[in-house]
Formats: sequence, C-alpha cells, structure tokens
Amino acid sequence: MTTTFARVQPDLSLLLNQALQTLDYGQQPATLYDPIRYIMGLGGKRLRPLLTLLGGQLFTDELAPLVRPALATEVFHNFTLLHDDLMDQAPLRRGQPTVHERWNANVAILSGDVMLVRAYELLTENVPPALLPLVLRRFSQTAAEVCEGQQWDMNFETETSVSIAQYLDMIRLKTAVLLGFALELGAMLAGASTADADHLRQFGVDIGLAFQLRDDLLDVYGDPATFGKQVGGDILADKKTFLLLTAQAQAGPAQRAVLGQYVGVQPVPDPVAKVQAIRGVYDALDIRAQTEALINDYFQDALLHLERLAVPAARKKPLRALALQLLEREV
Repeated sequence: MTTTFARVQPDLSLLLNQALQTLDYGQQPATLYDPIRYIMGLGGKRLRPLLTLLGGQLFTDELAPLVRPALATEVFHNFTLLHDDLMDQAPLRRGQPTVHERWNANVAILSGDVMLVRAYELLTENVPPALLPLVLRRFSQTAAEVCEGQQWDMNFETETSVSIAQYLDMIRLKTAVLLGFALELGAMLAGASTADADHLRQFGVDIGLAFQLRDDLLDVYGDPATFGKQVGGDILADKKTFLLLTAQAQAGPAQRAVLGQYVGVQPVPDPVAKVQAIRGVYDALDIRAQTEALINDYFQDALLHLERLAVPAARKKPLRALALQLLEREV
C-alpha cells in the first residue's frame, strides 16, 4: 500500500505496510474483528508509525524491534477515527462507509475498544522491562490527552465564545500530542537520552500544530483537485478554526455584519454564497497571511528542537524531509 510519504522513506514505508498486513486482531466473533480489519485496511498516511521508526533511526540502525510498538500508534490512531466517526455521525472515511454505517453503532464501540487493547499489546512488544513502565505511562497520558482534545472539540461546537488560545490547545491535544509521542517512543526504544526524547516529542507537537493549521488553511484556500475533501467544509459547518476565531477577534463593523449574517445559520441556504462571503472577510483581514505566519512559527520552533538533538546532522535529514513534505502541500 503506497502512501504519500513512501517517497521520503520507501524502505520504512514498505516495512510498516508488510507488518500491518500480518497483524492478527482476533477471529471470532467476526462481527467484532472484521470491522477492525476493515478500517485498518482503508489506507491512510501511516504517518505515526513512520515517525516512530524515524525517531528510532536517529539513534540506531536496528529498527526491526521497533516495528511492532510503532504499529501501536497506528492502531490507536484508527481507534480514535472509528469512535470520532461515530460521535460525528460521519458517513464516509477515506471514501468508504464508516464502521457504524456498514455495521452499527454498538459494533463500532466494541471494535474500537478492542483496538485500544491491541494497541497496548503491541506497545509492550520488544520493550526492555526497565523501560516498560515509562512507555506505558507516556502512552496512557497521550491517549487521555487525545480524548481531552476530542471532548474540547465537541464542547466548542455549542460554545459561543472560544478563544484562539483554547483552540490551539485543543488541536495540540487532539492531533499534535500523538505525533509527539510517536517520535518520543522511537527515541526511547532506541536508547536515546531523556533530553533527546523530550526534544523529539516537542518537535512532533510543533509539527502537529503546524500541520493542523495548514489543514485549516487548505480548507479555505486549497485546490479541490489536490486537497482530498470539500474545500469550504469547515466554513459550511461553522467549525471554529484559527481562521474564523481570528476573523471574529479582528473584524470591523462591516466584517462583523457579514459574519453575523452567515455564521451560525443552519441549514445553509446557499453554500456557495456562504463560502465566498466568509472567504471575503478572511481576505479583507489578511487572515491567510496571519495563519501562514503562525504555521511558520511552529515549524521554526520544531526545527530548533531538531537541531538540539545530540546526533549527527546526516541522521536528521529524513525527519526534516518528512516535516517539509507535511507542510508544503499544494495550496
């Protein structure tokens, strides 16, 4: 299964995809395990396990023992997608029916629960006994933070006043901390120092924040042919993104009038008009440039953490290349 990141590390991507194909989640009852195989077979970037291997590759050339723990991050990530789809009542995931649509809500809950259990099982494989308590503690903390982020995201749907700082903290929890843990896991398993593992985790968090902000930007200004989903979807759903929250904070009377006319009006009578009007407010307030500036700030912070790693510069190149690929998608 080819991913967009296979060009950066083809050997590692192939290694991960081969290992994923051999995972045994369980057999009976089929209605419990078939949905797991289904969602895990829908593809995706496989970014998180790749980050674990890249994090380990900074410190060792022996990556085989890291593969199964790396897959724990992918199984956990897909568990969150399965439950998120159910909470959002999303009909499609990667162009295919979601688990709760193809089976039902109860199946989605139970299959997701098993995926979380399997993630813990994978995480413990090939981990030195002395390191296991720390690995489990860090993973549990990260898993809880991801759930906190999802809850904040749901809370924000009904809250009328959400600050930019609250939004950034929400995406840090929901998206970025798992990327940070994936890198930290690879470093820990490869024998990195605590300081290096911490720098890698923060590198991943900063890249995760930049990546999510980039996604928010592409939702408004992306090319529909390359974005992979509906441009303007966040606007139509009144999703509280950095762009919308910044516009609301900076709007003058004219912009406030437009926002008041369109934001919070559901169902949307004229989707094209709404997207054009909100984008016009963003253009007037130069929201795109402000978002790009914040993305760059996070990226530069990430690079500082990468530079501080006590490893040769040549070993850092694959991780830097992946970060650049993540953030230089077509707009």
